[in-house]
Amino acid sequence: MPRRVDHEERRTRIAEALIRVAGRRGLHSVGMRDVATEAGVSLRLVQYYFRTKERLLFHGLRHLTDRFTARVDARLAAAGPAPGPRATIEALLLASLPVDEESRTFHLLYSSYSILSVTDGALAAQPFIDQPDSAEHALTALIKQAQEAGLADPAVDARIEAISLLAMAATMGTGILVGRRGPRSAIAILRRHLDRVFTTSPHASATRRHRTPPRNESTT
Repeated sequence: MPRRVDHEERRTRIAEALIRVAGRRGLHSVGMRDVATEAGVSLRLVQYYFRTKERLLFHGLRHLTDRFTARVDARLAAAGPAPGPRATIEALLLASLPVDEESRTFHLLYSSYSILSVTDGALAAQPFIDQPDSAEHALTALIKQAQEAGLADPAVDARIEAISLLAMAATMGTGILVGRRGPRSAIAILRRHLDRVFTTSPHASATRRHRTPPRNESTT
């Protein structure tokens, strides 16, 4: 009786090979033959499953996204059964910083894909992710949830803060990647910004809004 082929296992194996090669050499220099060699399969098999390099790259990024989601879930699980809006946002942002091999590859490949798609029409035709604004929507909803609970400054614009946090994490991630900033500095900056948005108690935001500046503090 012929052995049943697990097509999903093969596709995952090829996607993992793409991620490894691209993490070492950069996304721009990876060919389907390189991926086939890394995966220990024939070039023909890679072409059978993905047909074009663009489809292979997109599938690899989707696989990388699944791994990123698992990292965020692990951080949330470590935070306890009810981590709350701030802890959830912090888990998502910190998981995206390239502080180890897994997160470094994630940041490198996503950044490379974005840049390459600007000048590569075939690559740009592939959907980057199904819902490109999903992270922005999620962070916005979490900040609004915290505001309703009195745990975030009600005066801030939740969507603008969400956009700012995501942009900040992406920029600092690139800084870490190229050696311009250390992980500790990036994490401290992100947490400092979160401190500006979130409060420690339902009464803290009201206290901050009505606080009288000390005499040596400028009111202009």
